[in-house]
Amino acid sequence: MPAPDPSDDATLRRERINEQVRCWCERARLGGRHSPLSDAASVLIAAGRVDESTRQILAARRRAGRALPSIGGFGDLRLLVDEHRHIVRKVASLRSGPVQLAYRYRAADLRKRLDGLKSAMTMSGMHYASGVRAIRRERRDGLHLDPGQRDALFAALTRTPAPMPVHRRQLHDLRNAVLEGTASRVVRVSDNTRVREVGRRAAEVLERAVESDDDRFVDQYDTLLFLAGTLYDGIEGSAAWHSEHFAVQRAQLDLADELTQIAVDTVALRGIYGELDDALVSTPEAREHVASRRDSLVPVWDQLVERVAALARIGDLLSHAETQLRAVASMRWATSLDTRIDELIARSGSRELSVENTHQVGDQLGEVEGLLRTFRHTLGGDIAALTARGPR
Repeated sequence: MPAPDPSDDATLRRERINEQVRCWCERARLGGRHSPLSDAASVLIAAGRVDESTRQILAARRRAGRALPSIGGFGDLRLLVDEHRHIVRKVASLRSGPVQLAYRYRAADLRKRLDGLKSAMTMSGMHYASGVRAIRRERRDGLHLDPGQRDALFAALTRTPAPMPVHRRQLHDLRNAVLEGTASRVVRVSDNTRVREVGRRAAEVLERAVESDDDRFVDQYDTLLFLAGTLYDGIEGSAAWHSEHFAVQRAQLDLADELTQIAVDTVALRGIYGELDDALVSTPEAREHVASRRDSLVPVWDQLVERVAALARIGDLLSHAETQLRAVASMRWATSLDTRIDELIARSGSRELSVENTHQVGDQLGEVEGLLRTFRHTLGGDIAALTARGPR
């Protein structure tokens, strides 16, 4: 992808990325397979599900560098909780007998594992104060999480956005294998017959029905939150973002707070939509009012998509900037090497110094610095658009 133009292409670039984010969310699918969210991103998203006082304590702990217990990935915790709920519903739907008993054993085993993870997360003596004086000191500094707040945080972490479980992907893989096998058989059977062309067209239709191997999510909200968390991880892990070149931009944007606020609004929007759906079921005569209320929420979803798309634009710019910074480092090394070679030649008595190559590298370095100025200009515009939403 070419380097972004801060003037001519900014609007087109924004529209393109906005539309891509919207498409991903509406389809509840992200292209390819993605790594689970980091613990940091998971906790920031979970903060969107707790009350304001707990959220402030989590923010204070983050700023103070106070870590929370790790249990090996909160995305896996989400999948474990989903599986437990599925098994419990299965037990309730079965008659008494050996099959139901097997499911009961499985549910009990999952419950035991979840209780162990909850204890590890909420009772860690290494991460939470236990003595009276230590608790008072943490409370004074705004760092202490009460047991009830830890329980609420754990419950929020059980909803960490994650791709759908592996067994559903296996069903998807099986469907694709059946379609591919059928297409192959259609071609083989129809070859050397009068319906050969018809068979090949049918095979093409079957092959187009094969779905790509993408990460899928339960709904558009989980997709949006997972994408936001993934972008947060990418930006935070970017060497370019933490370089001196983007110090001003880092000061302009509190990335962690932005992710939490996206989570707060997304969770609230999902909850309100759920309540409206329940109201429609319980009072059908309110259909017109519910429909108007749902329509009034559309701009809220649009703004959430735009906020995540702004993070995507920043991530896109940083990927370009990292390429250019690597070029800068390479050119600086080449310039240094040329200088040392020239000094060695000079010390050996030669006065015929060839500096043309050094000048060429210097010219290239100047071009790269110009590109970095372009990146900083465009990134500043993206951050301004992200943060100019007024008071929350």
